[in-house]
Amino acid sequence: MDAINGMTLSIDGLSGEEAEQLKAWLEPILDTVDADVLVTDDADAFKIVSDETGRAQQVCKSHVGRNTDALVDELSAILLAGQDHSLEAIGVTSEQALLDLALLKKLIHTRRPEDQAQLEQMYNHYANARKPGKGKRFGVAYRIRNLFLDRWNLWPRLTFYRTWKDEYNHPQLDGTNNHCERAIGWWIKERYRTMRGYQREQSALNVSRLIAFAGNHLSRGLDLTSLIA
Repeated sequence: MDAINGMTLSIDGLSGEEAEQLKAWLEPILDTVDADVLVTDDADAFKIVSDETGRAQQVCKSHVGRNTDALVDELSAILLAGQDHSLEAIGVTSEQALLDLALLKKLIHTRRPEDQAQLEQMYNHYANARKPGKGKRFGVAYRIRNLFLDRWNLWPRLTFYRTWKDEYNHPQLDGTNNHCERAIGWWIKERYRTMRGYQREQSALNVSRLIAFAGNHLSRGLDLTSLIA
């Protein structure tokens, strides 16, 4: 999808989500539309594609926000239950960890670019947490370390929409990949639910592409009623 106007650029079926496969699929599209920014969910493969194709990246704030909230709640519950003592090895109290996690939960929703330094400071509290031996469960200290490290490194991609402007100097990105989510619902899933099921994958692609093409022209007065019926 075009993240600015919501127009469908391509609907394809991929057999996997490896970075090389995604790059082979996306790079010709990025070049054709002369894209400056790649807007995606938080999959690591897309970060590789963004870097290797020289595009800036906006990671969906909604995906990261939900995932962070869930992780913070899970880790906080373990700390409150006193089920883990791995923090003792790095000299951090459970109370401090709970405060740091609560602050992360706040920062992940305010998403101020200047808060990256604060995330680095919090990561440093847990930087010495050691990875458990093979076959052993990750302790809370190491899991918190990885959480803060990931969000600290992710911050420029998560807050990119705060500072990016288009060629007319207008802010355009909303920080989500909602256009793609809506396209999947409108042009693919909803059509599939009205049928007993496609007999071939290519049929699913053909119909979805046709509906998406028509949807791109709705502003010109095209009526989808007869096509969907």
